[in-house]
Amino acid sequence: MRILVVEDEQAIADFIERGLKAEGYAVTAVSDGETGLLRALSGDFSLVLLDVLLPKRSGLDVLRDLRNRMPELPVILLTALGETEDKVEGLDLGANDYLTKPFAFDELLARIRTQLRAPGQRDGNLLSVGGINLDFRHRSVERAGHDVRLTAREFDLLAYLMRHPDQVLSREQLLNAVWGYDYDPGTNVLEVYIGYLRRKLGEADGAPPIETVRSVGYRLVSSDA
Repeated sequence: MRILVVEDEQAIADFIERGLKAEGYAVTAVSDGETGLLRALSGDFSLVLLDVLLPKRSGLDVLRDLRNRMPELPVILLTALGETEDKVEGLDLGANDYLTKPFAFDELLARIRTQLRAPGQRDGNLLSVGGINLDFRHRSVERAGHDVRLTAREFDLLAYLMRHPDQVLSREQLLNAVWGYDYDPGTNVLEVYIGYLRRKLGEADGAPPIETVRSVGYRLVSSDA
């Protein structure tokens, strides 16, 4: 799958590009609307991530042209907090979805999976690992038949761990994916939230399957590992 990222904020573009490449996507990133439109029209892309506020041509102008010439190409808009009118106009112009900055990387992945999912494919909004069932659409989690109430950040962290079962994930990977491109690498926030998850999942069904790998990071163990 090839994804075109049209985003003029370099830190955000780098954050998205690194994350998507780590997930196996081929990524092309450009920084202005004019170039973005040309690349979208000339390249064989599966999806476009399109910022609204861009130099040379606005994202909404680009979207308008894309819908006239490539109506089947999925487009997800990236908007700044408070750009309500732009969101509404973008949806009216035919955007498939939108995300408000700042956003968790796992939420972006979930939106992308939804747009790229082929007919008949297993529901990309559901994950089940280690006896834990997670539903992206309803932002819900259950373990052993018990609902597990999580905050938005706890949910995002658990989702990322579940998308990489039995893999050792470094602190940097987890902080990048869940807290975003502007995280403080010296913070202990990850350790705090791992503790929250272990407590809440443990209350549902015994010891949670999140292992600490000393000096490296964390791993979510699948039930059949």
